Amino acid sequence: MSNKNLPWEGGCRCGRVRLKISAKPLLTMACHCTGCQKMSSSAYSLSAAIPAEGFEVTRGEPVIGGLHGVTRHYFCPHCMSWMFTRPEGMDWFVNLRATMLDDTTWFTPFIETWTREKLSFAETGAVYSFETLPEMNAYEGLVKEYVARG
Repeated sequence: MSNKNLPWEGGCRCGRVRLKISAKPLLTMACHCTGCQKMSSSAYSLSAAIPAEGFEVTRGEPVIGGLHGVTRHYFCPHCMSWMFTRPEGMDWFVNLRATMLDDTTWFTPFIETWTREKLSFAETGAVYSFETLPEMNAYEGLVKEYVARG
């Protein structure tokens, strides 16, 4: 998707919480950690790192769920869809569950994380795979490459 297609919209399964995205993702990801497996009831979670200034809840009020820790996982209070995460100490982006977007045809995970916990059959097609998380200093290069690939 290109910037001309912005803004993007999305919402939870029941539609009571709606979102608007006005900035392109910094990176797209699949996470295989057992926490994401349990929270998504799937083999992995899919997400797009959206710059915080380009993310807006336009209807409804999501609630914090999951572990209720310093990393805040937001859910629809009615249908309990896991919608987005605000990681601790990283207020400059929102980790949006990509499947919350109305149009997901463009989405492909660029990186996959926590592959040491992945289910044996789970494949994502991601360009880069990491047994845990990439080193913090690797993110700048990953973001630059993702953006350059368009």
